[in-house]
Amino acid sequence: MTFKIACYGVRENEVPFFNKLNKYDFELTLIEDLLTSENPETFANHDAVLLRGNCTADRTNIEKMAKEGIKYVFTRTVGFNHIDLKAAEEFNMSVARVPSYSPNAIAELSLTLAMMLLRSTAHTTMRTANKNFKVDGEMFSKEIRNCKVGIIGTGKIGLTEAKLFKGLGAEVLGYDIYENEEAKATLTYKELDELLAESDIVSLHVPYFPGKNDKMVDAEFIGKMKDGAILINTARGELQDNEAILKALQADKLAGFGTDVFANEQSLFFKEFKPWEPLPDTTVQMLVDMYPRVLVTPHVGSNTDEALCNMIETSYENFNDVLTVGETANKVVLA
Repeated sequence: MTFKIACYGVRENEVPFFNKLNKYDFELTLIEDLLTSENPETFANHDAVLLRGNCTADRTNIEKMAKEGIKYVFTRTVGFNHIDLKAAEEFNMSVARVPSYSPNAIAELSLTLAMMLLRSTAHTTMRTANKNFKVDGEMFSKEIRNCKVGIIGTGKIGLTEAKLFKGLGAEVLGYDIYENEEAKATLTYKELDELLAESDIVSLHVPYFPGKNDKMVDAEFIGKMKDGAILINTARGELQDNEAILKALQADKLAGFGTDVFANEQSLFFKEFKPWEPLPDTTVQMLVDMYPRVLVTPHVGSNTDEALCNMIETSYENFNDVLTVGETANKVVLA
């Protein structure tokens, strides 16, 4: 008997990976669109769904899945806040995630955004693309080896980024509630206020805890940062106060801002807007308009070959585990 999985948010370049790694011969329906409230018919006649971030697995869709006999609502992401766990529990559905994947994928993007802002490469190449080859003051910069980089959150991703920056010669500072002994060989732990005051680049790698660290990067946080510093967020959009960041950029408190994430990003990312069409969030629009001082990538931190393989392979193992032994170590339970 075949096991049918509706896989959502599968981009064209990902299709060969889904097929090649399918060693358990699951029957896959690879759907390019994300699961939304508008397309629940796509999971009809399936045994399970495999989601990616920004899919809608709310109570309404969960109930519709239950009516289809779906028992497994899995996600190929670390985060699972797009799944209504309470509804899943009520309808006796199993939820599982991918607890980790290549930390280099996120760390490399963080470093890239930081270096682009430090060396003003977006500004410079934008000018040369318009046939302006004059050198202006914006093209003058520090060398990274003369900078301090502050990493907030020194888990696998944060430590990987710290090692990359140290390899370039930067002095790396770190802050984490739980200090990592391994990380001490690469960075120097500081109190958060000290890190903010000293760092030329601040990069976030902390998890989001709803109701606890919402908008942790607010006006007070930024006020403690070194004047002219660069802020990078490839963690979660809910961690940043967009209005506070915008005001800091307008006042030149921040030299630049790079982000791969926004709160409520499903209303923005993975869509194409017309040049004259305003974005749904005015503050986000104003941040985007500050390019090249503001660099925005549409949640592509994990969009690498190795990270993708990790996500797919772990997801397939999750399904195989529940089918063969009735449980997976990556199960998500309602707290």
